[in-house]
Amino acid sequence: MLSSNQGIPGLPDLTHPTELIQFGSQVLKASLILVFLVLALGVAIALVSFALRRHQPETMISLGEWAFRYSQILRGLQHLALVLILLVAGFFLSATLGNRYHYWEQAKVMQVAQSVAGDKLEQVAPQVRYVTPEPYTYNTQVNGKIVKVNDTQQVNRFLPLAGSQVQVKLEQNTDVQGRSAIYRIDYSADYKVVNRLNNIKSFFFEAPPPDGYSLLANYKVERSGTRLEPLNVGDYRFAFNLQPGEETNFRVTYQAQAGPRWVYNATGQMLANFRLTATANTPVDFASGIVPNEIKTDRRSTQYTWVFNDNVSVKNPFGVFTNTAPILNTGIMPRLLLLTPALFLWWILLLYLSLPMSLKNVAIASGIFFACMLTLTYLSRFMNAELAWTMLSLIFLTLSWGLGANRSASLAAIICSIAGVVLPVFGLLVPFSGLTLSVAGLLSAVWLAVRHWYGWYSLPIEDRAK
Repeated sequence: MLSSNQGIPGLPDLTHPTELIQFGSQVLKASLILVFLVLALGVAIALVSFALRRHQPETMISLGEWAFRYSQILRGLQHLALVLILLVAGFFLSATLGNRYHYWEQAKVMQVAQSVAGDKLEQVAPQVRYVTPEPYTYNTQVNGKIVKVNDTQQVNRFLPLAGSQVQVKLEQNTDVQGRSAIYRIDYSADYKVVNRLNNIKSFFFEAPPPDGYSLLANYKVERSGTRLEPLNVGDYRFAFNLQPGEETNFRVTYQAQAGPRWVYNATGQMLANFRLTATANTPVDFASGIVPNEIKTDRRSTQYTWVFNDNVSVKNPFGVFTNTAPILNTGIMPRLLLLTPALFLWWILLLYLSLPMSLKNVAIASGIFFACMLTLTYLSRFMNAELAWTMLSLIFLTLSWGLGANRSASLAAIICSIAGVVLPVFGLLVPFSGLTLSVAGLLSAVWLAVRHWYGWYSLPIEDRAK
């Protein structure tokens, strides 16, 4: 596995056994220390009470107040310990989910990249070569003297193509493993050759097969409907004669399989009367920045057409490649999961400051919160995250209504849930995160001010005493 796919560095992942064992040992040590501190404080108060039991009544009253406050502290510590346990457990849960989601996103990106990656098939433009004698001069030494010698040598020259009509059909499929994309290519090209030379009539039509294919079939070169045979096996040179001023036509066809890119390489030749039409059955885009003259798109295919009428030199290979839809909104869910403990703490504090909370209610509410976040994590893999949270928030608010013992307390729980959970989660999912979080924070502050300072919304007396 690549290191880039192992999750977010530095975050715990409880799916790893070593990290799970370390987490368990740390929790055990922290629990033992907390229990020891509570017992030590209780024993100290008991010893002081026993030592001063024969003293004045005022001292006994003071010790009674200490004992009462200690009992209150113990009740508060129960809530604090429960919230801390839920917060720590929620942190490890959300960190693990964030790592898993990050790994899933990276695997998805790699899968899409692999589906369009692969060797390109490059079709090289054919050349018409001829051999002509040219004079040249060299110096040599004869009997100790430098002698200038005039001679002739055979030099390769190339005749430009008078016209090119290229058609290629690309059908995308998947390989045996079902991961990488491959093209099935049906290629046909008609080339026009005009002999504009006066004293040359012997030529070679050089049409090499494409480069980068995995399978090549039915490769044929025809002249005026007659199939040509190469001079040597594996040598794609075809000899022909053409009188000065005459013209002839060649046709090159083949079927091939290759990666999801097909390009045509003019090899620096001057293109005249050139037309290339590439038709693909999948979403494609043009390659190398050579903008096609015409683009046609329908439900079944996309067609690109390049037309060069007179003496155009194209330096880079041009053609088409498979184009996939961009993968958007990556990293949003991992960010939300990393901030889940903070959202949980925000919501719990709002609840404690708004209505009476028992240990049972805190535990149940925490379970509902983390269950909704867990469900959102996996639903967002198959559907839009905002839509998934809209459905989950309705369930979450419906269940939050049960936190109140009456209608007033239930409305307070609903307001806290909207300001502490629903809006912040939406804020971390939508593009306008700062605005949404600001609205959630303002709503929380306004609610607490109305609840405690101005008395516009107060709970019944029986609820306050709980």
